[in-house]
This record gives sequence, C-alpha cells and structure tokens, in this order.
Amino acid sequence: MVRTEENQEGHRKEANHFLGSKTLLSPLLSRLAHRSLAPWRAVYLSLRFAVLAGLLLTTACGPSVNRYLLIEQSLAAGDAKQADAIVQQAEKSYGEKSRLLYGMDRGMTLQLAGDYQQSNAVLEQAEEEVDRLYTRTIRSEAAAFLTNDNALFYEGDSYEHVMINVVKALNYAAQGQLQDALVEARRIDHRLNVLTDRIKDKAGYREDGFARYLTGILYEAADDVNDAFIAYRKAYDAYEANRSWAHTPVPAQLRADLLRTAEALHFTNEFEEYRRLFPDTVWQTSAAQRGLAQVVLISYNGRAPYKEDRFLDLPISLDALQLVLLNRGFSQSSNRYQNRGVDSVLYGLNGRVVRVALPRLIPQKTQVPVEQLTLVSETGRQVKVSSELGQNISALADKSLSDRLPGIAVKAVARAAAKFAMAEGATRGAQQAAGKDAAPWVGLIVSLLTKGLAVASEEADKRSWQTLPDEIHIARAWVEPGQYTASVQLIGRGSGPAAESRRTLTLAPGQTAVMIQRVIQ
Repeated sequence: MVRTEENQEGHRKEANHFLGSKTLLSPLLSRLAHRSLAPWRAVYLSLRFAVLAGLLLTTACGPSVNRYLLIEQSLAAGDAKQADAIVQQAEKSYGEKSRLLYGMDRGMTLQLAGDYQQSNAVLEQAEEEVDRLYTRTIRSEAAAFLTNDNALFYEGDSYEHVMINVVKALNYAAQGQLQDALVEARRIDHRLNVLTDRIKDKAGYREDGFARYLTGILYEAADDVNDAFIAYRKAYDAYEANRSWAHTPVPAQLRADLLRTAEALHFTNEFEEYRRLFPDTVWQTSAAQRGLAQVVLISYNGRAPYKEDRFLDLPISLDALQLVLLNRGFSQSSNRYQNRGVDSVLYGLNGRVVRVALPRLIPQKTQVPVEQLTLVSETGRQVKVSSELGQNISALADKSLSDRLPGIAVKAVARAAAKFAMAEGATRGAQQAAGKDAAPWVGLIVSLLTKGLAVASEEADKRSWQTLPDEIHIARAWVEPGQYTASVQLIGRGSGPAAESRRTLTLAPGQTAVMIQRVIQ
C-alpha cells in the first residue's frame, strides 16, 4: 500500500477537525456536567472518554510515510546502505508489536548492503522472536478484538519463517562459511519437517522447493552427496506438489542435479526413473565436474506484494443500505484515509452500518524474467548460463493469505458485531441517563462517536515482509579454477545491454562462490 506524506497531511487535517468538534462540544458538555443530576455527569464522562478514545484510535490507524517506497528508491539507485539506514531509522515506527517485521526487513537490507555478519545477527534475533511468539498474551487478543488485528504481535507467515533461514544460509555461503551455512540448511530441514507434520492439507504450504534446492546445493558443495540427493529429491517433489498455486516449474538444473547425484551414489533405480522422467535433460557426471569450481547467482527480482484494506460495509436497515450505496458512488477520492473519516461520520450518524475490514493482496510483478550470467577467464574463455525461476514469493504470499482468509473473515465479522453491540449499548444507556427530553440529541451524539469509532477503528492487518522480492532467480555455472570477470545482464522489459553488473572472482578447485544481487524492476 502506498502511504504518502500528502495522505499524512490529510489525516492531520481530519484530526484537527475532530479536535475542533470536541472544542465546540466542550461548553455543552461542561454545562451538562455541572447539573445536579448524576446521570448528566455519566453522559458527560462517557462522551469525553469516547472523544479521546476516538482521537487516539484514528491517529493510530492513520497513514504514515511509506518506508518501503523510500527503500525501493534507494535500492533502485544502487544504494543498499541507504536502504538499510532507512529501516534502521524507522525502528521505533515499527512499534513493539512488529519487532519481528523490523528484524526481517533489517536482515534483508543488511544482506543487500553486504554486511552479512550483522544481517545474520539481526535475523537470529528475529528467529528467536518467531519461537517466542508461539505464546500469545490474553491482553493482546482482547485489544485486537476491540480494535483490529494490528494490536497483535506480528507473528509472520510460515514461508517468511523459512525465508529467515534461507537468507541466513545465503549470508554464510556468500562469506565462504560453508559449515555455518550447513547449520542453516539443517534448520530449514527441521522447520519444513515440522511444518509438514502440522499441515495436513497436502495442497497447503507445507514444503518449499527453493529452500530444499538451496540446501541440496550447500550439501553438495560440502561434498555430502547423499544429503544433497535427498534434498534435491525433496525439492523436486515440492515443486511438483505446489505447481498448481506456486506457478514455479521444476528448474532444468535441478533435473540435472538429480541425475548427477543419483549416478554418483549408484542409485540405479532412482537414476533410471529420472532418466525416464527427464529424457531431454543435458547433464554432466560428478566425475566430469570433479575439480571444477562453481558459481551460484541468486537474483532477487521485483518487489514483494503488499496488502491493502478491502472494506465490506454491511447495512442492517433499508435506510442504511441506501446510504452505503450512495456513499460508495460518491467515494471515488484517491485519499483512502479522508474517505474513512467521512465514512465514520456518515455511518456513525446513521448508526445502522457495520464495517468489516479484510486484507487483499496487491502484486508487484517483476519485469525481468531471466538473467544471463557470463564468466570470462583471464584467457578470454567465456561461460554463459541463464537463470531460472527458483521461488515465487508473490505466489507464496497469495497462498498464505488465501488459506488464512476464512479465519480472518470470521474473526473480523465477530469483532465488528461486538463493537456494534457495545456502541448500541452505550447509546441506549446514554439516552436513558439523559432523560426523555434530551434523549434524542444525546443519543445522536453518542451514536456518532461510538458507532463512528467502531467504523474508524476497523482495519485489516496489512503487515508483511515487504523487503522480499517478487521472485528469486537462480543460475549455476561450473568452470575451471582461476580468475574470472563475472557479469550479469538483465533480459526482459525495462532492461537492456546496459543493465549489467560486474565483479571479479578468484575460484579455487571445488570452491562454490555465491553472488547475490537485487533487481527492483
């Protein structure tokens, strides 16, 4: 969701208008408060509390400067350190409820800035936060039920938990710390095994082809061919099982990996089965690759999807239905937060509209479907390989939200109904306390405040790990040991021959070098 400073200024004007309304009400409320009748004091205190609570909630629900837009601008300019500085400076704005989200965002920007050690330190804390958040507090649940799910600690989606370990493993691999990378590979294996045991729906996210594929690459780099074959096999099965919703075909290189490792282990049955399944796959034996060095390119392409509110206004009378239809016809402004302020007043005055907020996913697809990795040796020999889609983050996010949406909807409807019932009770109580003569206008004021507040406070939980890319591409090349100039050319819309990065690699026999790049378009 794009939250701009213009929207923020609009929200401040709304708040000032609300404060102005409070100022206008103050003389009236003060006269009521000094009456000798106790009921009037109760009405005054109720209204004062409602105004203050309304100001607090509308301020909390209002827009903020979109840090992700600033991060993307820095990354597009090739300034990953500035992107990391933006996340670091925004730490307080994340809030205590989103400590995990801050850790994931910071871990990613630190990786892109090349500070792999600090990235892993931050992500280690994020992983500990994931484990800690399995225990929820009753207080947080109660606050969320009275307002919205943003009052809860952000626990992250399952695929985000796996990605924490994936990013950590890549950090270690990029530093050449293979044994530490293998520790993360085992953590990935454990996390996915637990997920498979917990999620019984075979169509759900319970396995991760890319994460398994990465662990296979790391095991093979450490010359653990047996574990590499197991990981490659699980990766293949995961890609096949998730194909319908992940939209990620089995990488051609993975097919070659299965043939190579099965042949090296003398797994005759498995080897013959994969030869039958992959008759057109070109591959080399392990013996032919012995002594060669390997270069692995990981390319983060595009921007992760974001979430925005989808409001469902449910009328419970014919007049309310007409108001909702009329309001939807006139509410075409691009300023969502200004619209919400108007909705709060209109629906508060009508008193017969219940608002439910659900999240919806907005994709931001990459315009670069493939990269070409070129390695040029000192003698001028060239090796060129094309990248393949390894992970579709947007598809994972969509699947995660789709699986959780029925539960989110049930909870949102129950919460909206409870807030409406409380507002209705407060309105009737205030009318009874005010007496017969004042009941109509007191009821109108209390209804405006309490039911308007119920509408204003309804907001979906739109938090997600937005510093992730839309897609992760992978390319692998085996070359003779030596010094190489490595360049990556982007191929696709919005890119051309100039869209190229270069670096120098010195490769020893058997070494695996990992290159990580970020592509915003």
